[in-house]
Amino acid sequence: MSLLTIGKLTSSVGAEVIGVDPGRLVADDLLAHAVLDALEDNGVLVFPGLHLNPESQVTFCRRLGAVDHSSDGHHPVAGIYPITLDPSKNASAAYLRATFAWHIDGCTPIGDECPQKATVLSAVHVAERGGETEFASSYAAYDALTDVEKQRYASLKVVHSLEASQRRVTPDPAPELLARWRARRTHEHPLVWTHQSGRKSLVLGASADYIVGMDVDEGRAAGRPARLRHRARQDLQPPLVGGRHGDLG
Repeated sequence: MSLLTIGKLTSSVGAEVIGVDPGRLVADDLLAHAVLDALEDNGVLVFPGLHLNPESQVTFCRRLGAVDHSSDGHHPVAGIYPITLDPSKNASAAYLRATFAWHIDGCTPIGDECPQKATVLSAVHVAERGGETEFASSYAAYDALTDVEKQRYASLKVVHSLEASQRRVTPDPAPELLARWRARRTHEHPLVWTHQSGRKSLVLGASADYIVGMDVDEGRAAGRPARLRHRARQDLQPPLVGGRHGDLG
């Protein structure tokens, strides 16, 4: 008997999980394993009307894996990072403007960590209009490539940087702001990521700056990472998530 009742949202990404008791979600190890399996199968899970408090959300996350604490300090509960454009609620709100573009969380970590396995979002204060979060399957993006493209991209590495994503909203930064961006180290990631399961996905998004082995200016002028993002978006069906108060996804 399945521990989860799941309804697909699209053919390529996203599923809604119905009837989960919040208490079991933070206390049941078997349920946590079932959630991880469902996440691998669907890419995105939505738990409607769960209304988890911040402490319970972090407890649930710990059952799924290690919690990233690199951005602690913006919320009373360690492990929670407020996603808001209101600087009174998050002193780094201006940085979040760049997240309006397609991106993968954790591509520019402070240390040597690989991108996070998952991000858990709670809808606390919902915008009157807009504000939804779109998700897309980078597994589907890879699968949609031709065999020639898969061979061409197999060995490529891409430099990801905070500067690349921030320049999308602030293309001509003041020297002091540019220095803050460049204080965050850059990271090289394979364009094609091979997971422990053997499945392959594309690591791309707003933080992708240039391809390793090319002159930096040449790589940016060529816009190859940007064209790959465009190709991926054409092949994906992103559901809208996070439009209802109390949802967890």
